[in-house]
Amino acid sequence: MSPVLAGVLQLLALTVALGLSYRPLGDHMARVYSSDKHLRVEKWIYKGIGADPSVEMRWPAYLRGVLAFSAVGVLFLYLLQRVQGALPGSLGFVSIDPDQAFNTAASFVANTNWQSYYGEQAMGHVVQTGGLAVQNFVSAAVGIAVAVALVRGFARSRTGELGNFWADLVRGVVRVLLPISVVGALVLVACGAIQNFAGIHEVGQFLNEHGMGGSQQWNGGAVASQEVIKELGTNGGGYFNANSAHPFENPDPLSNLFEIYLILLIPFALTRTFGRMVGSLRQGYAILGTMAAIWLVFTGLMMWTEFAGRGPAFELAGGAMEGKETRFGIGASAIFSVATTLTSTGAVNSFHSSYTGFGGGITMLGMQLGEIAPGGVGSGLYGMLIMAIIAVFIAGLMVGRTPEYLGKKIGTRQIKFAACYILVTPALVLGFTAVAMALDTPSHSMTNSGAHGFSEILYAYTSGANNNGSAFAGLNADTQWFNSTIGIAMLLGRFLPMVFVLALAGSLAEQTPVPETAGTLRTEKPLFTGLLVGTILIIAGLTYFPALALGPLAEGLAA
Repeated sequence: MSPVLAGVLQLLALTVALGLSYRPLGDHMARVYSSDKHLRVEKWIYKGIGADPSVEMRWPAYLRGVLAFSAVGVLFLYLLQRVQGALPGSLGFVSIDPDQAFNTAASFVANTNWQSYYGEQAMGHVVQTGGLAVQNFVSAAVGIAVAVALVRGFARSRTGELGNFWADLVRGVVRVLLPISVVGALVLVACGAIQNFAGIHEVGQFLNEHGMGGSQQWNGGAVASQEVIKELGTNGGGYFNANSAHPFENPDPLSNLFEIYLILLIPFALTRTFGRMVGSLRQGYAILGTMAAIWLVFTGLMMWTEFAGRGPAFELAGGAMEGKETRFGIGASAIFSVATTLTSTGAVNSFHSSYTGFGGGITMLGMQLGEIAPGGVGSGLYGMLIMAIIAVFIAGLMVGRTPEYLGKKIGTRQIKFAACYILVTPALVLGFTAVAMALDTPSHSMTNSGAHGFSEILYAYTSGANNNGSAFAGLNADTQWFNSTIGIAMLLGRFLPMVFVLALAGSLAEQTPVPETAGTLRTEKPLFTGLLVGTILIIAGLTYFPALALGPLAEGLAA
């Protein structure tokens, strides 16, 4: 079987698996977030944290819950890393330096999981399982909660109430993320991923730089359980530095395909949850169609550019194999790289810095679109709905009538919130990139010069501000400058947009629905899907094209 055919068949199998899961999972999440009943374990949690799940919150109260919970998470994870050297199960690792502890705490709470450290050489069992893995669950649940609050804004009328943040948070963990993670961890263990609390031990015989035999030190860990929520929650932080290219995390092609499935599962299924909650499945299908179209086009382009590499080395290897695992090949690596950068996952089974110039540009553009196809858990849906509001606003300007979406008027207030949302991340990415390139110290961290070196810096801030977490691999980011600035970019890139999303949700929930007329734009039709795709590409293109032209486009055209 040719590598191209193998890649296409894997893509087809993945699409079928996602299609079979779409309806049951989407309907289940709609029931979870619409129910007024609480499980016994959920009642225990509410009692423990002192929350009343029956109290409805307006958007300022909902936002305070999000920010307060996340701030406590950053502080707890920071302190846990700072005292690691005194904790049991630390594997002899010392406490983490302040700048790196801040960066890691910000990263995992912001659902980014950017890592400027070697996981197997820095973090012990307590930090990995009691700190990082816990944040993988709750940060994902926060994202879903904010998305559900926005959906309620569309579904409700004449009230500013958006639900209860604490109830949404707990339900997301207990009823959605935990059950799937338990089953998924068993699948990964069956495939060969490790799950233990072993210490550091010598592994194998390897050739060192002098050509002589040597051994490597590897530590065990609860890898399978952390790997599954890393992908399912679109988190991305790996137990090992090699991330999902490491055989302990991702042993074979079957586990690789399963991990891609986990990455895309909830973001796609949330579109059906959206359709159920607003009372129109066709609206959910329109959003799904937009996401799926962008995802399939990006995957096809990535496979084409990586298989079509020029030169004897590429032809001998059957494509651009540098930086890719021979266990997976180009097809599976291309599918994984697109899935992880079009969502807020950031996990990698290959090294994006080794991709062709155009291939590296595709990974960057996927993040710069806002990671909305299908995006992160929760963040993908609310990002796409913001784009839908922009699209109906543009359509309204074209025909000279007040834009409406799902029976809600999109007026000055709503469009200001949407505009602020789409401006935050580009301002962070381009601003920090410009400053880093202008200063001497940050540029010393670049492994390469020229267009590729610029791409390393651009990719780092694109990944951080968009809460992705993947890296271009050629940048030494473990410096005070990058730990601090990327940490700030991750926190602002996560929580500032949530402010505008929740404010928008509150303003929509207060409205009285307007009836459909002959002039109402039918947002469930393919025409609107095409308009939405065009709006997304134009906004991202106008924003990022100059920066992309200096980096991956220049490199690709020079190849």
